[in-house]
Amino acid sequence: MKLEELREIKERAKREMELRQKGKGIKRVVVGMGTCGIGAGAREVMAAILDEISKRGIVDVEVTQTGCAGYCEHEPMVTVIDEGGRVIYGKVTPDDAREIVEKHLLGGTVLGHLVFEPS
Repeated sequence: MKLEELREIKERAKREMELRQKGKGIKRVVVGMGTCGIGAGAREVMAAILDEISKRGIVDVEVTQTGCAGYCEHEPMVTVIDEGGRVIYGKVTPDDAREIVEKHLLGGTVLGHLVFEPS
């Protein structure tokens, strides 16, 4: 591996950490990373969200994680909080996560087929 490649990896990791920890904007994405979420694929979902945000150069979104919400059978769960309110998505796949970034975070469209509404 070349030095330039290592620098690129370092910068990408730095940008992702800034998104995860500091947040710069008005939108928040929270990924359920409890044991049940991780077992259902939450790490891959988180990675897809961070990758998609990084690829698209989005800087006004804070990405964080939380524990189990008590709806283990609906994990991985992703909550988007923005000026429109709070939307909880359930049974999110990495492909769904990329769609959430594209359509919800950038386009402002809630993905109705993925919305989870606790009873």
